[in-house]
Amino acid sequence: MTRLAAAALLLLITACGTAAPEKGPAMPTKSGTGALRTDLEPLTKRFPALSSAEAAQWMSGTLGDDRVPGPSTYWIDAIVTVPESLVAKVSQGTREEAEAPAVVEGLREHLPAGPYLTGPALDDAFSNGGWSATAYLAKGTNTVVLVAKGQ
Repeated sequence: MTRLAAAALLLLITACGTAAPEKGPAMPTKSGTGALRTDLEPLTKRFPALSSAEAAQWMSGTLGDDRVPGPSTYWIDAIVTVPESLVAKVSQGTREEAEAPAVVEGLREHLPAGPYLTGPALDDAFSNGGWSATAYLAKGTNTVVLVAKGQ
């Protein structure tokens, strides 16, 4: 092998070995005012299943970069106390999930202790009218955690 060929091979091996791993698409960041809200009306308006909610702590905002033009996708992270009758209705077919819901930092300290119950039927109970929700029911409680997105 000539010196030139050896140098080219070494360069090729070095270049291939130091390539940065490809990353998947980055999750859009949640931006908002950082205000912790407790009013129920905005939640009950967007999520009819919460019409009988007793209390809530929630935060909201937009996803992505506000400097980019175009329609916005909104997010709501909420911890909601609901009547036992609703818990019985929505907990059918759930499974236990040990991982805590991925809520914004300002709500994390308010999360009920896990484990949580999750499942497609629970998500569907709170997804409505352009809002898609991932719902978590804190096991043994009447507290629902929603991680929702909508237009």
